[in-house]
Amino acid sequence: MRVGIASDHGGFSLKEQVVLLLRNAGYEVEDFGAHQLSPGDDYPDYIIPLARAVAAGKVERGVALCGSGVGASIAANKVAGVRAGLIHDVFSAHQGVEDDDMNVFCLGGQVIGPALAWELIETFLNAHFSSAVRHKRRVDKVKTLEMHEVAH
Repeated sequence: MRVGIASDHGGFSLKEQVVLLLRNAGYEVEDFGAHQLSPGDDYPDYIIPLARAVAAGKVERGVALCGSGVGASIAANKVAGVRAGLIHDVFSAHQGVEDDDMNVFCLGGQVIGPALAWELIETFLNAHFSSAVRHKRRVDKVKTLEMHEVAH
């Protein structure tokens, strides 16, 4: 699986650790930055290119980090075709994919430590959309809304 990852300064340290863990686990990783710690950087500069890559199918899933995960989630969800969730628990890490076809995982690098972060990311990456009729119907409603909003 090809996984994209991005963070600002708030998630930089965790991102560096996660990139190594992903590669060691056999994932192909595209790192959208930041590539150096810069306390004045802005999360949209890294999260938006990641989200666009997910939406375009250049990477299958995305991992977006910032200090709390909130900004990363807000930014990623502005890109059509992205379904990003702020995840800090195991249930949501898989349920967000299984029920809602989540394709970008957002996490707070200053909220969650590396061991739990890795467990959550592995859970997210190993989950699959259920394709249950009710879940497809709900995701289709979101996609329809998204197309309508882009047209305006």
